[in-house]
Amino acid sequence: MQLNYSMRNLFFLSALVLFSVSCTADKEEETQARQLTGNPKLDKLKLPEGFVAEHLLSPGEKDEGSWVAMTFDDKNRLITADQYGFLYRLEIPPVGSESREPKVEKLIIGNVAEPQVGMGYAQGLLYAFNSIYVMVNHNGNETFAESTGLYRIQDLDGDDQYESVTKIKGFTGQPGEHGPHSIKLSPDGQSLYIVAGNHTDVPEMDAYRLPKVWQEDNLFPEIKDPRGHANSRMAPGGWVAKIDPEGTEWELISAGYRNPFDIAFNEVGDLFTYDSDMEWDFGMPWYRPTRICHVTSGSEYGWRTGNQKWSPNYPDNLPATLNIGQGSPTNVMFGTGAKFPAKYRNSLFAFDWSFGIIYSMTLTPNGGTYEATAEEFISGSPLPLTDGVIGPDGAMYFMTGGRRLESDLYRVYYEGDIDGNEGTLTMADLPAEAKTRRELEALHVDDAPASGLELAWSHLNNSDRFVQYAARIAVEHQPIDSWKAKALAEKDPVILTQAMIALARHSEKGTGAPMIQALMGIDYKSLDEKGKQDLLRAFELILARQGEPTGSLKTDLVAYLDANYPANNNNLDRALAVLLVYLDAPDAVEKTLALLKNAKDDPDYQKTFTSSSDLIMRNPQYGLDIANMLANVPPAQQTYLATVLGGAETGWTPELHEDYFTWIQDAFKYKGGRSYVGFIDRARKMALEHVAESDFEKYNELSGAAMLTGNGNDLVDTSIQPEGPGRRWTVEEAEPLMADLSGRDLGKGKAMFAASQCLSCHTLGGEGGIIGPDLTQLGTRFSTKDILEATINPSDEISEQYVASVLELKDGSSVMGRIVNEDDNSYSVSQNPFSPDVLRKVDKSNVTLVKDSKISIMMPGMINRLNEEELKDLMAYLISGGNPSHEVYQTKAQAEE
Repeated sequence: MQLNYSMRNLFFLSALVLFSVSCTADKEEETQARQLTGNPKLDKLKLPEGFVAEHLLSPGEKDEGSWVAMTFDDKNRLITADQYGFLYRLEIPPVGSESREPKVEKLIIGNVAEPQVGMGYAQGLLYAFNSIYVMVNHNGNETFAESTGLYRIQDLDGDDQYESVTKIKGFTGQPGEHGPHSIKLSPDGQSLYIVAGNHTDVPEMDAYRLPKVWQEDNLFPEIKDPRGHANSRMAPGGWVAKIDPEGTEWELISAGYRNPFDIAFNEVGDLFTYDSDMEWDFGMPWYRPTRICHVTSGSEYGWRTGNQKWSPNYPDNLPATLNIGQGSPTNVMFGTGAKFPAKYRNSLFAFDWSFGIIYSMTLTPNGGTYEATAEEFISGSPLPLTDGVIGPDGAMYFMTGGRRLESDLYRVYYEGDIDGNEGTLTMADLPAEAKTRRELEALHVDDAPASGLELAWSHLNNSDRFVQYAARIAVEHQPIDSWKAKALAEKDPVILTQAMIALARHSEKGTGAPMIQALMGIDYKSLDEKGKQDLLRAFELILARQGEPTGSLKTDLVAYLDANYPANNNNLDRALAVLLVYLDAPDAVEKTLALLKNAKDDPDYQKTFTSSSDLIMRNPQYGLDIANMLANVPPAQQTYLATVLGGAETGWTPELHEDYFTWIQDAFKYKGGRSYVGFIDRARKMALEHVAESDFEKYNELSGAAMLTGNGNDLVDTSIQPEGPGRRWTVEEAEPLMADLSGRDLGKGKAMFAASQCLSCHTLGGEGGIIGPDLTQLGTRFSTKDILEATINPSDEISEQYVASVLELKDGSSVMGRIVNEDDNSYSVSQNPFSPDVLRKVDKSNVTLVKDSKISIMMPGMINRLNEEELKDLMAYLISGGNPSHEVYQTKAQAEE
């Protein structure tokens, strides 16, 4: 709990007195007021110039649930899905109608009686082939009998109701938000594409464009997520498949994702998705931001469980088109068919649920793939975006909701003239490399003509990464006996490397020696950085699948690699460290530890479009976690090397162990994602397995064992923590408990003030943070009910002294934070409450609008860990201001005396 910055008359100034600075001059305020509607659901939206938003519906007001999926039918009606309930059909009045409220019909599918659901619980909908395809994410129960799978509902008797339900395929795995998601119609209108998250097993397919030879393919010491997330989920992770309308023929297109919710085709039939990050990995070297991926034939994007995620530099997977940053991806769609200016009509729109942003991306063909430039199209706070579609009227329709949150349906249209087909991408616009890639992708079938091998082979050294990748996959679809000898005899170092990657993926156990010998024939120093990276990865693949070589082959390989280590390049040093430690190279530990001590991170590695600091105040639930981490981010390169050393069995000396375990203890001072401490502890424990038994206690203590909880996932908190059980407190439930606060416990109240995180932002009795107001005199100014309301519902009313502002900029982006100062030319904005002195300067000449945020940066629910007695002790502490003589610390008898 960080007690609400929004209490009406609270005006305690602390070191951050600048928070109360006025944002705009009177004239500017009048101009801004004219641009706002007075409707908070609309005024919170940032829109590009010329666009108009309409709020059409709030489903929760009529108990119609929290909507997460949508599609238009052949009669221009919108079909929607409650995440935990029914399907609905909406007739929406045209743009400009006097009445905007849609007519809503609950679809009762089959012979069921409410509250039973005949078809629903969907995370994906598509109207096609005179049917609605429904992607169900659910464990069947008495409310809704159907379980996770793809279903088709049809109106067979022509009464405009859906009575027929066909189960196309059920899915195994773990149903839920990492299950199967969206369905899209193919560009030719003849088939369907579906996308699923990493908790969905790949079903048996009729064909595999990505050959079914995937493995974990890692020598990096394995640490699964310390908190157990996705620990049983192995390769290949999330996937995309193509099926026929009846669902009788299935073809795997792509895999290696974490949790992509949606897919979208552009005008020339190229497919894209928006994959999620693993936020608990934040600060770790294997963290991968949310990202736009080009879903090409046979593509692999390298998701693996825990710390096993592949580097985007590995040649056996593909890099992102654009790294976005932290968030929770939901919908993606192109603006094709929208009555928008050409820029947006040709854009890829990507929705982020966590931080309420619709990104607009311009994708420009670049070689075999695309390059992307992005901007913020629509944003709001809170705005938990779920799904969207371009309607038959050319407007954009989008929804908010999910996880039972308040749901809203919006329509956005453009006022003004639009330019015909300007900027529409055609096949003629594609570069030669893109056409070559497509030619190679036609060979990604098991009955590809033998003549295709020569074409594919000729492109294994193509300088375009997407063409080169497509060529290797084409080779892998040819019978291995037709190219194995050719591969081992190859002299071109780039072709040889790619051929060995292919051969390693398809060879039987015990056939690795010739591959290693062939690769050692390459002059390592003659290669460019990519060539070196690819070569080292080829060695890793061979060793991961074939095992450690023996005898002189091992000695020769160690010598070959060791001569090039260190490389003074972070990516190459990672690869070389993994290989040399795995091979027990004599000086691998010493060299790697020397690197670890001074390693610096590459600032541009996986650089993101959205800065983490720009997200903090958009969503308090996630933003304050980011703020806390940004105050002390772990060194990623050092952490990677430390994890490699955790698996090192030989090469240690007492001095090296001292240095290593000292580094481990120091690493616990950093703030990473939720699993950071656990990952460091697991590396620590791996390393302790390789110390002498007589030294175990010494190094266990040196490495920080006493700092950790029993499971190693958290640092020991010596403060008193809530015993619970807690509950989702409401004012109505909490207020009656406050009728009698006599005889409370001061010590426990103070402990609950700290445990609920009030202390991090507020001062009480001279102790605490200075982000929010001093609460020492709180009880003299506000009633118990006022305090409860401000604590439980922090965004209901936000004082102007502590409100965050949204600055909308001319380039379409926005900045959110507290304006703590301004001069004639600029605003100074504080975005991180844990680093309030770090300010972002925003030129006033770039600002088109400044408006108040409608969300408090205080997280709701911070008291939900407390039981009744603990809540009463906390309230007594707040009311008393920590004064031990206050009446709340007297019994009734004492008070009477």
